[in-house]
Amino acid sequence: MPAMTSPTHPSVLTVCVTGAAGQISYSLLPILANGHVFGINQPIALRLLEITPALPALSGVSMELIDGSYPLLRSVVETDDPAHAFKGADVAVLVGAFPRKHGMERKDLLAKNVPIFQKQAYALNQFASPDVKVLVVGNPANTNALILSKFAPNIPPTNVSALTRLDHNRALAQVATRLDVPIHSVDGVCIWGNHSSTQYPDVVRASVHGHPVLDKLGGLERVAEDFIPTIQKRGAAIIKARGLSSAMSAANAIADHLRSWICGDDRIVSMAVHADGSYGIKEGVFFSYPVRCLGDGDYEIVRGIDLDHFSRKYIDATAEELYAERDEALSLLI
Repeated sequence: MPAMTSPTHPSVLTVCVTGAAGQISYSLLPILANGHVFGINQPIALRLLEITPALPALSGVSMELIDGSYPLLRSVVETDDPAHAFKGADVAVLVGAFPRKHGMERKDLLAKNVPIFQKQAYALNQFASPDVKVLVVGNPANTNALILSKFAPNIPPTNVSALTRLDHNRALAQVATRLDVPIHSVDGVCIWGNHSSTQYPDVVRASVHGHPVLDKLGGLERVAEDFIPTIQKRGAAIIKARGLSSAMSAANAIADHLRSWICGDDRIVSMAVHADGSYGIKEGVFFSYPVRCLGDGDYEIVRGIDLDHFSRKYIDATAEELYAERDEALSLLI
């Protein structure tokens, strides 16, 4: 991150957002501009990247940002050129991706997204700040993060993450709703694995005000039958109800992820990060773990969690999906 010139006059943080004219970004950009993510004293410069046909819509988004009169927003740049967008970027939020369409298989989706993230990786590798932090949101997010990291060798893998904070937030909210407690009282929830329908929302160690709540959630059988599928299928349920994918909640989760990652967080949160062998997950994939965010973009995977057979079978299943995605994605590069 850029050095702070003083506690009251920090240097400008350059933040690039891709897919900047889309639904998620429309909800995200005001949160970034108003100081709720990087701090109320941290000025930012926004670089907004879009595909060429979306530039007229992006112009409207830019006008609204200017009209918002955000005191911390120093500049807004609109572009369809990744080299221009990522030049000097301190933080890059990769929201844009080719969306899954009806009838598309996983390999079809990967075939569309591999070249997108390969191209963005080259630009980030060449033009971004040496310590850039990259958050991949566009799906399949975990494997898109892998492709990006592979083709951006100047960026440490630990500086790349993929979004599972939305799933984490959904799990927290479901526990709070089902037990009729404030959401801030819920702890011990985490997401393992892929941001997909195989993810494992783990509530085995969930607590409210420090007291275990697994039994109150109905025990393992009820959690398997209802709670886990609810989180795994929440995105699809929103699409069915709304006719559109999650945008408002996704933007909020991106903000939460960035705030925790960049500024630090006292609570354990979920992030998809470069697997280092922890919990038996093979290196070479981006896997969601419970993590502690230490500030300045540093994090550590939470160690020493005793995984029972119930949890292990879910974690192994989502890991196998990620290995298959990795192999399919890499086969497209040959």
